[in-house]
Amino acid sequence: MFTRRDWLRSTAAAGAALSLNPRILRAFASQEMITRPIPSTGEELPIVGLGSSATFQRVALSDDHTQIEGVMQALVDGGGSVFDTAPSYGRGASERAAGDICRRLGISDRVFWATKVNVAGRGGGSADPDAARAQIERSFEYFGVPVIDCIQVHNLGDPPVQVGILEELKAAGRVRYIGITSTSKRQYPALIQSMQDYPLDFIGIDYAVDNVSAAEEILPLAAERRIGVLVYVPFGRTRLWSRVGDREVPEWASEFDAHSWAQFFIKFAAAHPAVTVVTPATSRAEHMVDNLGGGMGRLPDEDQQQRMIEYVSQLPEAG
Repeated sequence: MFTRRDWLRSTAAAGAALSLNPRILRAFASQEMITRPIPSTGEELPIVGLGSSATFQRVALSDDHTQIEGVMQALVDGGGSVFDTAPSYGRGASERAAGDICRRLGISDRVFWATKVNVAGRGGGSADPDAARAQIERSFEYFGVPVIDCIQVHNLGDPPVQVGILEELKAAGRVRYIGITSTSKRQYPALIQSMQDYPLDFIGIDYAVDNVSAAEEILPLAAERRIGVLVYVPFGRTRLWSRVGDREVPEWASEFDAHSWAQFFIKFAAAHPAVTVVTPATSRAEHMVDNLGGGMGRLPDEDQQQRMIEYVSQLPEAG
């Protein structure tokens, strides 16, 4: 098993870690990454991965990818593997940059490639099958891999058409896992219906310490139907950072090995037993290192999770 001590010996990760608090690094030194099984197959995945929206896509759109090259290296050197992206992130820039970087670093086979398809748009409507297939082929081209690990229908775009295409690709062995995503509560009823109607391996959903609506019906249904869960925006995009401000992490968070706010938020999301992988986005290697720490050590139990919810609920909401 790849341990934090092994990881700290690697040049890239050690360099990324230099800006972290020494207390955090000491706490990581002997920890191993928690893994969770994909329910449909039992394949184990590291519980913390990397998303590529927000700042990652902004750097991907630039001419200098040095920052996100460090992030990708830190992900795999730190024991992570899941890279979640979408054609809409930077108009394909996140997919393209990550594929180029991983080929250059020789780490493409260490990444669990997860992307999306949606030519119907967030507003709904019908998806053109030819356009959907073309979008998927671009993802293959950008990643430079013969098989994509997971493709999901983004924002519930025309599931009858786009899930159907993904089923064809899975049957042909070009895609290993298929799913559907939504980070909009108004779409939750449609997501629940899709979970009941289609043979999904994954869903992607928003879930955070101040956003627990998914735990009411969606996460229990995922467990019941043996559907894996990728958690998006565990930081509430920037919302939770605004709420905590410059406060220190409460001392009691050390009871479940959270030594930073990033770890506090990630461990909350990872603690739900239906969650397979938490995928916070970042464009900084030191933040990737810190995030991976959220997948090591203990996770909060139900009482501790409730204490976390209550603590955050008392903080002022972001303006």
